[in-house]
Amino acid sequence: MKKLFAVATLLSTLPFAQAVMADDDIGCGLGTMIFDGKSGKVVKVLGATTNGTSGNQTFGITFGTLGCDGTGTIDSRQKLAMFIDGNMDNLARDMAKGQGETLATLSEVWGIPNEDKATFNTMAKQNFAVVYRSENVTSNEVLNNLNTLMSNDSKLSGYAM
Repeated sequence: MKKLFAVATLLSTLPFAQAVMADDDIGCGLGTMIFDGKSGKVVKVLGATTNGTSGNQTFGITFGTLGCDGTGTIDSRQKLAMFIDGNMDNLARDMAKGQGETLATLSEVWGIPNEDKATFNTMAKQNFAVVYRSENVTSNEVLNNLNTLMSNDSKLSGYAM
């Protein structure tokens, strides 16, 4: 516990520039700082993993360090992105089946009313290969792919962002 507190204290005193912006795919945190300026899926995965470990992203948001800004407002698109990011595997499984708890929760977070959820589930199942184009698809790509499909669907287009 003392080591964790010492690391947290050290990190909070490091002079991080205010101009640092969080990566759209992996967010803010130590991983974003370490891999700043680098590109590629491997680097993004390493950055996201680093951001998600040891509570450094939470620490950064709380104290405004590590490229994080805790003053912003989360909008609906950000809620969706965060939900998808935290549930990629379960969502893929449910979308492939066209039903399941994660898919049902996604439709709730998206704001789709009960009368259109069956349409959403069917659309997700029928277009699974479009939404999850590869094993390395990012959560942001999943969100964009779903949004595009919804905007092209006559019954679901009103929920597209």
